[in-house]
This record gives sequence, structure tokens and C-alpha cells, in this order.
Amino acid sequence: MNRLILWDVDGTLVSAGPAARDAFYRAIAAVLGREAVDTGRVHMSGKTDPQIALEILATIAVSGSQARAHLPAVLRALEENLEGAVEVIRADGRVMPGAETILRRLHETPGVIQTVLSGNLRANARLKLAAFGLERWLDLDSGAYGSDAEDRVALVPIALGNVRRHHGRAFAPHEVWVIGDTPRDVDAARAGGVRCLLVGTGRYKADDLVDVGADAVFPDLTGTDSVLSVVLDGASPERGGVVAPGRGPGYRRTGS
Repeated sequence: MNRLILWDVDGTLVSAGPAARDAFYRAIAAVLGREAVDTGRVHMSGKTDPQIALEILATIAVSGSQARAHLPAVLRALEENLEGAVEVIRADGRVMPGAETILRRLHETPGVIQTVLSGNLRANARLKLAAFGLERWLDLDSGAYGSDAEDRVALVPIALGNVRRHHGRAFAPHEVWVIGDTPRDVDAARAGGVRCLLVGTGRYKADDLVDVGADAVFPDLTGTDSVLSVVLDGASPERGGVVAPGRGPGYRRTGS
């Protein structure tokens, strides 16, 4: 068995609760000395932390070179704010259904390496996972993060390079799976030439994701054996899962 699993964090493995969103606005307020009001105009799902920060800055008429000049300080403040909110994250956030079980099962499977492919800054991803004890199942040093590239589509090659350096192993494209919860995870996987499995546990539900080009879609990670069969053995999902059209032997919407 030779598999590399690249996990998204927010919406796939954990929800950090409102503290994660609030941290962006507090960071910008601290750096600029003025409030950034959360109007709900900036959707964060699937984006990198730098992208999110720049979009929020744009909503308060800070853009272009001015926003770029503020970005490093905003990201540092973001890390500090999240670190200070870890107890709130534990209290208000949660582990996504089935996430801990499947992480443990993959950790116990010979030949499998699992790490992170996340839009979070490295420190932020580590903090969110550690808040719920999930970091123990993942090789976080081999991951790729929003602190490595502002555009998510650049992250798969970075993760592959890190895995080669840390483990001395190379993986064929069919042996690598990005597991996430948004169309942007598919974009990253396709740009990197690897496979993608999506779960409908974030902003998008499973039926919203069936036509975005993933190899497989599940409502969540609770069907451990079914998800593992797809990722490890290349099987099509059992009833309750979805095979994306053109990507597998069948196509079934959830519950059909």
C-alpha cells in the first residue's frame, strides 16, 4: 500500500467556531487602528489566510499596494489572536463527524502518510488541530499551508516536495488524495494532478459538490469503511456516497 492523504482542515476535519472568523477582524483592527466590520461579504471557505485577509481589507477600502504592505503584520496578529482564543475554539468548535476515527485508521495502515493541505497559515492549522487532539495522527511538518503559497492551487507540489524531503518517498498521482470540503480543494488536486474526495460538512453540502469534478463525494466521514475503500482500494462509494460524473463507474446523489 502506497498512499499520501492531504487533508484540508476547516470544514473537513474541524470547525473552529466563530473565534476563527473573529480573529481576522480583530487582527485587522489592531494593525490598522480602525474597525473592520464583518458584513458577511467575505466567504472564507476554501481560501488561504492571506487571500481572506486581503479580501477583508478590500471591504474597508484598503487594497493594492497598501493592503500588501499591511498583510505581514495582519497575518502575525492573526496568529496571535488565534493562539489567545484556543480555549474558545475548544469550547465553541468541534471535530467533524467521523474525522478522528478515519485519521486513526489511516495512521494504522502500513504505507500511508497523511498530512495537511490547508489554506491556514502553518501555525493556525497546527493550533486548530491540536485544540482537538488531532495533530497526533498527522505529519504536519510535511504539509503545505497558506503560509507557503497565497493561491491554494500551488499547494499540492509543495506538499509532495515536503514529503520527499521528510520521508524519502515519491508517490504516483493515483496514490495521492486531497480530502476537502469545497470546490477549491478540487482545483488544488487537479492542478497537482492528483485525486480528490470531498465531504459535505462545510459550507457546501454533498449535493452541491457532485458536479465540481471530484473523484468521490460523501456527506461526511462517518462511513469509515466506505471512505477507506475509495481512498485505499479505488472502490466506488456504497449507497449514501456519490461518485462524481465521469470520474467513476456510477453516479448517485446522496440517499438515492
